[in-house]
Amino acid sequence: MKVVFSRMLCVSALVFAVASLHGQTPQSSGSKDPRVGLKAGLKDAGVAASNMELVANLPKPPGFFDPKEPAGSPTAAEKPVVKPDPNKPATEKPAAEEPAVQKPATEKPAVPPGSGLNYANSDLAFRGTNLIAGNFSGFNVYDISTPAKAQLIASVVCPGGQGDVSIRGNLLIMSVEQTRGRLDCGTAGVEEPVSPVRFRGIRIFDITDIRKPQQLAAVQTCRGSHTHTLLEDPDDKANIYVYGSGTSAPRSPEELAGCSDKKPEEDPNTSYYNIDVIQIPLANPAAAEIVSQPRIFSDSTTGAIAGLNKKGDHGPGTQTTSETNQCHDITVFPEVGLAAGACSGNGILLDISDPVKPVRLDAAADKNFAYWHSATFNNDGTKVIFTDEWGGGTRPRCRITDQPEWGANAIFDIVDRKLQFRSYYKLPAPQTEFENCVAHNGSLVPVPGRDIMVQAWYQGGVSVFDFTDSAKPFEIAYFDRGPVDAKQLFTAGLWSTYWYNGYIYGTEMARGLDIYQLRSSPHLSQNELEAARLVRYDVFNPQQQPRVVHQVSPTVARAYLDQLTRRNALPAARVSAITAALSKPDPAELDPLAAQLQQDASSASGQTAEILTALAETLKGIR
Repeated sequence: MKVVFSRMLCVSALVFAVASLHGQTPQSSGSKDPRVGLKAGLKDAGVAASNMELVANLPKPPGFFDPKEPAGSPTAAEKPVVKPDPNKPATEKPAAEEPAVQKPATEKPAVPPGSGLNYANSDLAFRGTNLIAGNFSGFNVYDISTPAKAQLIASVVCPGGQGDVSIRGNLLIMSVEQTRGRLDCGTAGVEEPVSPVRFRGIRIFDITDIRKPQQLAAVQTCRGSHTHTLLEDPDDKANIYVYGSGTSAPRSPEELAGCSDKKPEEDPNTSYYNIDVIQIPLANPAAAEIVSQPRIFSDSTTGAIAGLNKKGDHGPGTQTTSETNQCHDITVFPEVGLAAGACSGNGILLDISDPVKPVRLDAAADKNFAYWHSATFNNDGTKVIFTDEWGGGTRPRCRITDQPEWGANAIFDIVDRKLQFRSYYKLPAPQTEFENCVAHNGSLVPVPGRDIMVQAWYQGGVSVFDFTDSAKPFEIAYFDRGPVDAKQLFTAGLWSTYWYNGYIYGTEMARGLDIYQLRSSPHLSQNELEAARLVRYDVFNPQQQPRVVHQVSPTVARAYLDQLTRRNALPAARVSAITAALSKPDPAELDPLAAQLQQDASSASGQTAEILTALAETLKGIR
């Protein structure tokens, strides 16, 4: 990956030090990343791309944008951060870094204006040839049987934000958190501070007829559902489970019994410091209910429920980290029995062998993280990437003046079920003050033998990077547009980008649905791409991470061979012999080559040994 900070010649030595910290190779002095200086515009912004291309963009349909303000309203000016003055009395409190996003439950909630985030696109889920794109005002369904000619086939207006979605069979699950949400999916909002028509929690839709979704159930929760995670227990075929993560203030107990906004020392049953575990009976989804609210942040010694990070900085020059009283996102990896929770002030690792009673195995803290936001495992479950949503996603946090460790990814190895930090990765192209930009949602690109992730960075665009060596991540592809506006900040850009059956799909908050395709390059061969495209999902929910088992095929073997060639791990004559043998696979030729590769692997080490072994096993399996 190239680091564009080096374009500032006077600080080239400093840049090299920063790049080395990230395991990244700095750009040569005087060079300029094509993403810098792009023309602004909602529909006609300048574009820069490397090793990937945009094959389709579908604008947001009517009902999902304000015709008077199609880009939304300008983002309000940021409040300055005021650090405590040691010379002033301790009773004088500094201003908060971020404005509050939720009024206390006792105040009358205003009906939100029809602009800004209320029309923003959010997360994605996939089933077969259909894609469902969440939105703060509902969701849209697309036919992606021919990705370059994708078509909108259904729209469901059902406001409440943030509209994250997931799919299981004929069930669609959607998160609702805003106080304007209504049980009937109405658009009038709810003005009363306490109301029987308000809905905040998990909606369940029947999508047997994908063109006509029908709401089956609505599970109310105290803090609503900002995001959720679908989980299936192999020992429980009758039910599915949902981990609900609420990040707003608890509602009044007058509206939902049992809710409490008190501190844990005031009320041990406070609605903070837990997640909601919701059981959905497959035979009767309407009977869905909360079955547990595990205190996964408790102190393992004292049992105190507020046992992890307290809000505050970590000393001079460090980030102000949020308190750990909630999870923003939880990613489950059932095949390895683990979940990774990005939980505001900490990244946590969970044992999910009992879905109703997840157990915390480890918790990571980081002086450079403001808000632990989301998580992605590698395909072996031996690494996990946590993102830091510094600035809440609505602020410019990829400027040349921003620290490269802030608003970035933190990459961890998982060793003996413990988290071990390895490096950071941040979008290497600086963005302007009019582009909200920070690490956000992404998924793996299933290239055999490598750990590659595609990730959204809001108005920073898309970055595809390799983290096979968790200490040395590097960028291999990108796509970026110029800012929505050249003179003021609008909250826009890519919320999520996910690989699904050969293409990358992205929800652009203001510009609609993007569809991309990766191109071959020195960093990613055509054989590697073709091997990744062999992976086919029937259903894909990004927070319910599946383990990919690659086919035993000549295509996959060629991908491994390209990787060994790139590493100069085999003599040219051996590469030629294997290439020739794969053109007309015959066990009589492949088996001796595989045996030779096994011998090579026994004297190699690290990733090279792993790839040699994988190629040998693939050659032996081709019949």
